[in-house]
Amino acid sequence: MRYISTRGEAPELGFEEVLLTGLARDGGLYVPADWPQLAPDAWRALRGLSYVELAARVMAPFVDDALGEDELLNLLADAYAGFDHDAVAPLKQLDANAWLMELFHGPTLAFKDFALQVLGRLFDHVLRKRGERITIVGATSGDTGSAAIEACRDRDAVDIFILHPKGRTSEVQRRQMTTVDAPNVHNIAVEGSFDDCQDLVKGLFNDPVFRDEVNLSAVNSINWARIMAQIVYYAHAGLALGAPDRAVSFSVPTGNFGNVFAAYGARQMGLPIEQLIVGSNENDILTRFLDAGDMSAQEVTPTISPSMDIQVSSNFERLLFDLLDRDGEATAHAMRSFRASGALPLEEARWRRATELFAGARFSDQETAAGIAGVLEATGELIDPHTAIGVLAGWTARRDPSVPLVSVATAHPAKFPDAVEAATGIRPALPARLSDLYERTERYEEMRNNLGDLQERIRASNRASNWKGAPA
Repeated sequence: MRYISTRGEAPELGFEEVLLTGLARDGGLYVPADWPQLAPDAWRALRGLSYVELAARVMAPFVDDALGEDELLNLLADAYAGFDHDAVAPLKQLDANAWLMELFHGPTLAFKDFALQVLGRLFDHVLRKRGERITIVGATSGDTGSAAIEACRDRDAVDIFILHPKGRTSEVQRRQMTTVDAPNVHNIAVEGSFDDCQDLVKGLFNDPVFRDEVNLSAVNSINWARIMAQIVYYAHAGLALGAPDRAVSFSVPTGNFGNVFAAYGARQMGLPIEQLIVGSNENDILTRFLDAGDMSAQEVTPTISPSMDIQVSSNFERLLFDLLDRDGEATAHAMRSFRASGALPLEEARWRRATELFAGARFSDQETAAGIAGVLEATGELIDPHTAIGVLAGWTARRDPSVPLVSVATAHPAKFPDAVEAATGIRPALPARLSDLYERTERYEEMRNNLGDLQERIRASNRASNWKGAPA
């Protein structure tokens, strides 16, 4: 398996290099040079496997020879051993032909655990083999940060710096990051939005001298391994509902496009997916694009679904690359134009290609709160604001009711207790293992939105540039 950059200038890489590199040297995102394909009989052979066994089969073509079959299976068994539900990603039926896939049974109660618990162990495996260490820098709108920290805490070969927008996460999200007491974990609250945090991370990667000095790597979904691991739960749901002999549709609340792109990846591998529905909050750049071809960035609006308070959807570039017939030069030109003008130029015919598979729906905070209450009344399920947007989007934008619809529950309702309580009168409780979260000591620092300041902060605590030899 070889990987290519969406912008066509960076060299092709194998899996290990893509894992450690994150963002391509030309500013693009890595994607498979060719998507692995599974024939219908191969999909049928995956029915009935445990989640870990299925994950090993689905990921095997992507990791190629970086891990042996038993190594990969053991790594994945360890990654998912700490999940609270035996099914790992259980499906709950909402009505006659609609389901909810719960992706919040991992250590930090959000879907990001599915990829990041794997990613932390992949880093360990590869770095130990190479005798190297890395500096991980990530931006989070709330959930990636805690999941990344939980996956990388106390690892000898990794220093991790997580940027979050000051005052724009829920208190539970913030505390899940800032109460981790580990010498290799550094939390930074940036004065600005998630997009500002994300731009700082990209700025670090686009400085080749600094990048090499600290051996920079990424945990955001710009890292291909994140997408690879998330493909699995779409395969899991599809197979449970009759694939490949029956098509399925998914509704996904998303701001950065990574989660729904993983569903697209499953489809590229041959899983019969009829429709992919994107749920947006008031930061609706993706829905505006799917409705009218309007991908123009606006000011970020804080909402009760803060993980989706995003106006620059990084992973959309991976889909754009395919819409532009995998022309790296055209993709690079389009992304430069977007950064310069705030609007993405795309021919109508290519936009229409996207709308053949994708649809979008936007919901205000008031509509989201009503959705939380409505789902509780109709189904008895207590859901968080992001999940509510996914369920509402599925009910609104679904084209064929005869096709099973799976809405993705991306976070536990207790991660957003204020919003859930305001909508339903019920304050969801944290699991017992997190019951003392509000009493734990927080550790983080505040920083202005300045690339030079961030670089100096990382240098001050970084061990990679002076580190010699293999980790213990």
